[in-house]
Amino acid sequence: MTLVLLVGGVVVALVLVGLFVFGLRRRLIQRSGGTFDCSLRWDVPEGGDPGGKGWVYGVARYSGDRIEWFRVFSYAPRPRRLLERSAIEVVARRQPAGEEELALLSDAIVLGCTHRGVRLELAMSEDALTGFLAWLEAAPPGQRVNVA
Repeated sequence: MTLVLLVGGVVVALVLVGLFVFGLRRRLIQRSGGTFDCSLRWDVPEGGDPGGKGWVYGVARYSGDRIEWFRVFSYAPRPRRLLERSAIEVVARRQPAGEEELALLSDAIVLGCTHRGVRLELAMSEDALTGFLAWLEAAPPGQRVNVA
């Protein structure tokens, strides 16, 4: 009986430590400011895919002339994707369709982009989208910015 309680206590402690580390990591990512919730779908087929597959929930952070994108459900301290402002081209903007409505946050808007030849989609709130487009357009003189 004591062994069962000990093992149960260790399992509960490990779960609590895991949840604490998730929260601490998110806090550290957001510490420097300039973050927003942003789902990402990488390497989307040309015609698009209105299904809910491929979306990964994350947090994006402005860092100079690039955006660092972190998966929410990860322990990795480094960003999963780096998107450079000069390489981002916005090609479409739309509302979530079909099963995407279930996979994304309720107020999300999907932004179709290309980054160094890779087609990707970002889903974010209207406020985050406004900030993102303003950040893209605020590129230093001499850099090309393509916003549809």
